[in-house]
Amino acid sequence: LQIAHKVTVQDGQLSTIALSQGQRKRLALLTALLEDRQIYLFDEWAADQEPRFREVFYNEILVNLKKRGKTVIVITHDDRYFDCADQLVKLEYGQVAEVTYPAKSLQVA
Repeated sequence: LQIAHKVTVQDGQLSTIALSQGQRKRLALLTALLEDRQIYLFDEWAADQEPRFREVFYNEILVNLKKRGKTVIVITHDDRYFDCADQLVKLEYGQVAEVTYPAKSLQVA
């Protein structure tokens, strides 16, 4: 996630928290992945990421979580990645307006 040059962990403490918003999100993602939870909820995680990290998030990290049998809920307005979902739930004014199943969903090999 290209943050090793920015932050390290020594004696259970982070060497710095002087990170950009995107770097802080990548550090939080790393922490969540290390906890190996069954359910992951990402709310606009990729919004502050460079395009390259958005690609990694949607096309590598989410695919790997699915391969490991994890439940992943991703909240996003970025329609470029809607086809990565198994199921899309569109909300309008706090109500479910539409549920669809994209033709291409995350593939598990």
